[in-house]
Amino acid sequence: MDHPFSQYIRALGKGPKMWRDLTFEEAEGAMTLILTGDVDRLQVGAFLMLLRRKGETAEELAGMAAAVRADAGCRTAPGIADYDWPSYADRHRQQPWFILAAILLADQGHKILMHGIEGYADGLAPTRPGLRLFGIPQADGLDHAEALLEKDNLVYVGLETFSPRLQALFDLRPLLGLRTAVNTFARDLNPLHAPCQLQGVFHPPYKAAHLQTARLLGQRNAMVFKGGGGEVMRNPMKPALVDALVDGQETVLEWPALTADKGYKWRDEDLHPAQLVRMWRGELDLPVPELGIVGTLSVALKMKRSDWSLQQADEQALALWQGRDRNRFSL
Repeated sequence: MDHPFSQYIRALGKGPKMWRDLTFEEAEGAMTLILTGDVDRLQVGAFLMLLRRKGETAEELAGMAAAVRADAGCRTAPGIADYDWPSYADRHRQQPWFILAAILLADQGHKILMHGIEGYADGLAPTRPGLRLFGIPQADGLDHAEALLEKDNLVYVGLETFSPRLQALFDLRPLLGLRTAVNTFARDLNPLHAPCQLQGVFHPPYKAAHLQTARLLGQRNAMVFKGGGGEVMRNPMKPALVDALVDGQETVLEWPALTADKGYKWRDEDLHPAQLVRMWRGELDLPVPELGIVGTLSVALKMKRSDWSLQQADEQALALWQGRDRNRFSL
């Protein structure tokens, strides 16, 4: 008798004219079996590679995310968090300047849950060391995150603390040699069911899939755009084409470029985390990353102020950046 999981591999892996996409329910069922440990590693690898090869649909991504949400005890109704801010890029070749935008957003009284993976550190600039320099509390699970958000407006929680089973699938990357669907749908988890969700993706074709995934998971407000390094980080040298859900309705917002400078080389940055604090303190002359921080904050602010024009959002974000307390953080 075939293994119960073989039906999903069979659907994805039949011949060129016989394979098919999985339904939401099938993807949810497949991921549920994987998370419970009832699937052989060979089957897991085959499943993830077949999904990767054909390209995941929104129904598949949403179904797998739903399974993880249930397994991890993610919240099913809005609670304390206002914003969901995923950070799942594993190889940062530029500074995570978006941390400064998140701090400024939190300073406006908004509760933000940032969540993600550790990321590679050798010659790179992962998110967590930067957060530690600014004293951003890091929770050891979702209950702890909610408790921390009672007194702090910006809290980080690592995937390994609230979904170690999904983290184990991330850990397959060195064995498989490729990122898989888990790198994609983890951004959609929104573990505290925040009403506003930000997403930065590396490949623009994934924007539509993420927006549809958010819609299938019941998200009412989301903004998805091509972000620097695959993070929630606007590139100010280019227009930002944002796929959005605004109170459940799909729309597209196009922010203009914030600078005519096209020559800044992100990958030439000094990647020491202390640069983040120096930027906050005004000790660096890096106008393009500064505008990236402003632009990222603008997108986030717009989610709460649908009555603002895009220009108003940019102007308010710039005012908040210029008015920050530069002496608040030190090295």
